[in-house]
Amino acid sequence: MGNVIVVIGAGSIGQAIARRVSAGKKVLLADLHQENADAAASVFGNAGFDVCTATVDVSSRASVHTLVQTATALGDVTGIIHAAGVSPSQASPVTILKVDLYGTALVLEEFGNVIAPGGCGIVIASQSGHRLGALTTEQDAALATTPAEELLSLPMLQPEQIKDSLHAYQISKRGNSLRVKAEAVRWGKRGARINTISPCQRRIKRSARRRLSPHDRIVSCGTRGNS
Repeated sequence: MGNVIVVIGAGSIGQAIARRVSAGKKVLLADLHQENADAAASVFGNAGFDVCTATVDVSSRASVHTLVQTATALGDVTGIIHAAGVSPSQASPVTILKVDLYGTALVLEEFGNVIAPGGCGIVIASQSGHRLGALTTEQDAALATTPAEELLSLPMLQPEQIKDSLHAYQISKRGNSLRVKAEAVRWGKRGARINTISPCQRRIKRSARRRLSPHDRIVSCGTRGNS
């Protein structure tokens, strides 16, 4: 048994980060759709990585917990790359909040319980979260620290408060950044680190059209939206 890097969301960004940090480690690629995980695993396997796959629904605590058990059975979890999510064009406000906001809180909580000393995690948020207008201090604190199972019951997240899918996406991504800051304290007590990046999706797409390498696509943007 060795060190394990867990990639949640088998899209191009999660893969690109994993390729940079996973040499000599076991890579567990997890996605909602098995075919996506299998396709990514084929690419990683051909590149010489030790890789296996799993399915996960980040909006389900049971599913995320099962993924944690799968990962810890493989070895010490030293890296988490959380790149799963849905965009405003893909889902309703309710689904976006459940996947992007609640799902991220679940991942941080569940993997924060098992991350190995010296380990680290990265959550892929979005610059869209920084385009949301200022929230109150109380709202920021609620998004950061409300227990995951109570998160979607916050008054600010009810249908009459969330105008549309874009609003749901922006507040979810704002919440991701705030949540990571709060969780960093708990992860730090385990000797581990957690951070977030907020890329610009437009730049990623432009880089992809130029056929840059995965590493170049990340560096050209520096921050990111959903997978």
